[in-house]
Order: sequence, then structure tokens, then C-alpha cells
Amino acid sequence: MHPGHLFVALGWLSVGLGVAGIFLPLLPTTPFMLLAAWAFGKGSPRLHRWLHEHPRLGPPILQWKHHGVISLRAKIMAAATFAVMIGMSMIFVQAYWVPLVQLAVAIPVCIFLFSRPSVPRAPLPESDHSVS
Repeated sequence: MHPGHLFVALGWLSVGLGVAGIFLPLLPTTPFMLLAAWAFGKGSPRLHRWLHEHPRLGPPILQWKHHGVISLRAKIMAAATFAVMIGMSMIFVQAYWVPLVQLAVAIPVCIFLFSRPSVPRAPLPESDHSVS
């Protein structure tokens, strides 16, 4: 199997999870779309361009690409997802180390997310046709 096919498969899986996140409040959308953009960039310039130009899915990717921006809504949803999952682990998982591992992941991720700007400092380009 060609390595590009694996990247395309990862990209479609990420798009699927990201689209599910639009409808499921505890599943984040933006991180999966960023992963899809990266994977498509490695495996398919056509799919990479499609995702960047998509009217609904493209803008958060382009905001990240051009400005390093993560929307406040995406940050809050990610932090809330971590909180709910860690809380559920504390209630339903008997192994004490599971929520500790989750916290060890969640804290640095949340620090990173909340350290990024929530709005662009400069206007977003009208369109981005680059495949980088």
C-alpha cells in the first residue's frame, strides 16, 4: 500500500470525526479538521485544497494556518471535553492512574490551546489556493 493512501485514510477518518463533532457537543471539531488538513497535505493535494476551500470546514483551518488562531468556542469545547472525560474516569474507572494520565495530557494541551489567540490580528485572506 502506498503511504499516501494511509494519509488519505487518516484524513477521511479525521474529517468524519470532525463532522461528528459538529453535532455531538463533547466531540471537538477543529483539532480533527487540522489533523485532516495535515494528513491530506501529505497524501492528496486535491483533498487538501478541497478542505481548505470548504465553506464550513475551511475557515478554522485557514485561521490556524495564517494566524495561529483557535476560536474561543473550540478552546472551551476542548477543555469541557477533557473535564467531562476525566470526571467520568474518576467515577467509573477503578484504576486511580487513569484520570492522572488524562490530567497529565489535558493540562499541557489546555495550556497550549488557551495560549493561542482567539481572533486573528490581521484580516484573513479571501481565498487560499496554496497546497502547502
